[in-house]
Amino acid sequence: MRIVLFGPPGAGKGTQATMLSRAIGAEHISTGDMLREAISRETSVGLSAKGYMDKGFLVPDEIVLDIVKEKIASDCRHGFILDGFPRTIPQAEGLDRLLGELGMPLEAVIDLEISARRIVERLSGRLVCPGCGEPYNRVSKPPAKEGVCDICGCEIVQRDDDKPDAIHNRLATYEKSTAPLIDYYRGKGILHGIDADADIDDIRGRILKVLGV
Repeated sequence: MRIVLFGPPGAGKGTQATMLSRAIGAEHISTGDMLREAISRETSVGLSAKGYMDKGFLVPDEIVLDIVKEKIASDCRHGFILDGFPRTIPQAEGLDRLLGELGMPLEAVIDLEISARRIVERLSGRLVCPGCGEPYNRVSKPPAKEGVCDICGCEIVQRDDDKPDAIHNRLATYEKSTAPLIDYYRGKGILHGIDADADIDDIRGRILKVLGV
């Protein structure tokens, strides 16, 4: 299946994408993962992206889209779950064009719906493993051993952008730039809203039901 997992910061995209990837066998990919992988492979688009990142600039949409295309064409024969991309209407339009070129159009966009109040509560308790990227939450998904990643044993940490002031800034950015994508994908008839203010396994079950899995 070819899916975009969409929603505000703190909606649980990373957690659900990981679980869905295991459940349906589709590749879980995020913009950050793709950039790092392209750079480590020293592909032409990866090196172009590195040039911008080394100077502290945002990577232009055209380069990000080239990296998305390269990743999907090479590693996603069994489908993909895009997590954190697209973020804007121009990115969504570019994604539609490149997927059309590959003959791999999107089949579903899952919108994880949750209130701003619950997002602040969630993100304030969120932790992540800097080693393998496994996400945790002090309340809803604590590690088996406090402060230690279940997967690789690294010490888990709170990201700077999960602190209250940063959370409010991220939500404002989301509402301005990313929320319009809801109408964009609704117009294409592939948007499915999912109540994300629930238990992790319940949310996964709702998504799988919508996908007909």
